[in-house]
Amino acid sequence: MSQTYEARLAELGVTLPDAPAPAANYVPFVQSGTMVYVSGQISMKDGALITGKLGADLDVTEGAAAAKCCAIALLAQLKAACGGDLQRLRRVVKLTGFVNSTPDFTDQPKVVNGASDFLVEALGDAGRHARSAVSAAALPLNVAVEIEAIFEISA
Repeated sequence: MSQTYEARLAELGVTLPDAPAPAANYVPFVQSGTMVYVSGQISMKDGALITGKLGADLDVTEGAAAAKCCAIALLAQLKAACGGDLQRLRRVVKLTGFVNSTPDFTDQPKVVNGASDFLVEALGDAGRHARSAVSAAALPLNVAVEIEAIFEISA
């Protein structure tokens, strides 16, 4: 990618928020060598939770938008882990997406695509990653989506 990640985000109309503080007894990220493990980020936009159950309260499009918000929060945490220098990102290694959904809802991958598609659009090839997308009977605070990530950064 010839431009900076921050410039590409700006082109997409995305400004990274301050990294959200943890809601319980855990840290928002852990760095081990060149790997950064970011705790699950919940679906939130402009300080408001995106709540509801896919297959009952929300459709796939709304779920994908919620997943994109999780990806933005993941990048905010990564930026904090990198001391403010997002250019240290080498690649997104893996996402694990949890979708608050009804027992008969089977489009979890389409929901988590909201995060995956955004990361590739924003980061180019560095945004391509391995992934899991699973159903959850419930998520904290009734959020629609929660996603955790593993990133590789430069030393």
